Amino acid sequence: MSRRVVCRASLLLLGLSLMAAAWRPAPARAQAPPSSRYEDLVQLFNDWRVFETPRRSNGVPDYTARAMAAQHAELATYQRRLAAINPSRWPVAQQVDYRLVRAEMNGLDFDHRVRQPWARDPAFYTVIHAAQSDVPAHEGPSMHGGIEIWTYEFPVAGARLTDLQTRLRAVPAILEQARHNLVGDARDLWVASIRSAREQSATLAALADRLALTQPGLVADVKSARRAVDDFAAWLEAEAPKKQGPSGVGVEHYTWYLKNVHLLPYTWQDQLVMVRRELARSLAALALEEHRNRALPPLAPVASEDEYTRRFNEAVSEYIAFLRDREVLSVAPYMDAALRARIGRFRPSPGPREFFAEVDYRDPVIMRTHGFHWMDLARMAEDPHPSPIRRVPGLYNLWDGRAEGLATGMEEMMMNVGLFDARPRARELIYVLLAQRAARAMGDLMMHANRWTLEEAASYATSWTPRGWLRLDGETVWAEQHLYLQQPTYGTSYVIGKIEIEQLIADVARQRGHRFTLKSFMDDVQASGVIPVSLIRWEMTGLDDEWATRREDR
Repeated sequence: MSRRVVCRASLLLLGLSLMAAAWRPAPARAQAPPSSRYEDLVQLFNDWRVFETPRRSNGVPDYTARAMAAQHAELATYQRRLAAINPSRWPVAQQVDYRLVRAEMNGLDFDHRVRQPWARDPAFYTVIHAAQSDVPAHEGPSMHGGIEIWTYEFPVAGARLTDLQTRLRAVPAILEQARHNLVGDARDLWVASIRSAREQSATLAALADRLALTQPGLVADVKSARRAVDDFAAWLEAEAPKKQGPSGVGVEHYTWYLKNVHLLPYTWQDQLVMVRRELARSLAALALEEHRNRALPPLAPVASEDEYTRRFNEAVSEYIAFLRDREVLSVAPYMDAALRARIGRFRPSPGPREFFAEVDYRDPVIMRTHGFHWMDLARMAEDPHPSPIRRVPGLYNLWDGRAEGLATGMEEMMMNVGLFDARPRARELIYVLLAQRAARAMGDLMMHANRWTLEEAASYATSWTPRGWLRLDGETVWAEQHLYLQQPTYGTSYVIGKIEIEQLIADVARQRGHRFTLKSFMDDVQASGVIPVSLIRWEMTGLDDEWATRREDR
C-alpha cells in the first residue's frame, strides 16, 4: 500500500474515533416522519454509523451487558426511521444504498439476538492488529477501539502519538471489562481465542523490540498492554474447562443471516449442495489437468531471495500487462503499485510452508490474480465511490461475497482467458486452490449447524485439500476455521461469491449479446463498489427477481 493510502486510512480511523468519542446523534423519534428524499437516507446513515459505535471512555469501548441492552433497544428507532423513508421512486443505484443501510441494521440486530460476540467470543476483544486486512474491513467481528498498528508511521509524533498512547493504556481496562462481559458458553470460540491472544502477545512483543531503538518512551505502555493480554490468555485457559456449549448460530439463523444481511437468495441447505458440487468439480478438474500434464516436469518452488524478488516482480508486470493487453479491465497506475507493495520477501523454510505459500512459491502470478483485493482497496482510496454510503466499508462483512468471490473468481477466470497458457501446470494450482476453498467452506456450514466441532472442520479441510499442503499442524487451517466460526457465511463466501459473479457474467452477457466485452463488464462491477453481488446484479441488469420474493422475518 502506498504511503498516501495509509495516511488516508489513518486519518479516516482517527476521524471516526474522535467523532464517536465527541458526540452521538440525538435519539431518533418514536414515530419517524415519512420521507422520500435520498438526502434523508444519507443523514440517517451518518447518524446510524455513529450510533453503531459504542461509547468510549479513555479509549475503552463500552460492551457491558447494560450498554448492549440499551443499544439493542435504541436500534428499533433507527429501523423505524429507515422504514419511514420510501425509496420506490428513486433510481436503482439509490435504492441499492437503501438496502445497504437496512442490511447493516439487520446485522446489528442479528448480533444482539444471536451472535453476541461481546459475550460469547473472547477473540472479539482483539486489541492490536499488526497488518491491514486485504478486504474493506476486518474479517469477522472485532471490537471498536483496537490498535491498527499498520496505520502508524514510525516514529510516531503529534496527535498520532497521543492516540497510540491512549489506545495502549486502555488495553488493561478493555480486557478487564471483557472478563465480566464474557458470560457465554461457546466452547470452540473460547478455546480458539486462546491462540488468538497468544498471537496478540507476540505482536506486542515485536512492537516493543521495534520501539526500543526509536521511541523508548512508548515501550512501558506496550509492555503493560502485553502483560494484560498474557493475563487474559491465562484466564481464558483457566476458564476453558467450564465451557461446554455450542458455538454455531444454527441452521435457521444462518439462513436468516444469508438473506437479510449478506443479501443472498440461498438457504443453508442450498449452500451445502453448491459447496459439495464445487468441491467435486475442482477435484475432478485437477485429476484431468494432472493427466493432461503428466509428461511435464513439476513446478519447482522459488528457492532463493534473488529468485523471489525477480519472479514476484515479474509476476506483477506480467499480470498487469495481461489485464491491459487482453482488455480484461481498465488499468490504473495504482493497481500496479498496490500489487507491488504486497510482494513481501523470501522466507526460507527447512520443511513444508503454509498452504498459500506452497502455491505462491510455485507460480507467483496465481496469487497476483487473487490480489484483486489490493486493487479494490487502492480504488477505494484513489477513486472513491460517489455515494457516501458506499464510500466506506460496509459493516458485518456484508461485502464478503463480492470481495472474496471476485478475488477467488479471478483465478479461474484469468486461466480461462489465457493467462496460464504458457504454463499448463499452473492450471493445476488453480484447481488445488478451488478445492481448498470448498473444503474449508464445508467447515463454515457444518460448524454453524453445530454438527462439527472446530477440530472436525479443520480435519475435513485438511483431508480434502489436495497434495497435503493444508497441514493440520500448520497455522492456516486453524486460523481459517476459527474465523468462519466467528463470522457465519465467510467461509462460504469464496465459493458462493464466485458462483454469484459467474451468474452475473451470464446475465450481463445474455442482455448485451454481441456488445458484451469483459472490460466493460469488469469496469461496471468495480464502479458499483464492494457491496453484495445481488445488489450489483440489480444495478447492472435491472433484474430484481431476488428482491421481489424476499421478505424479512425472524
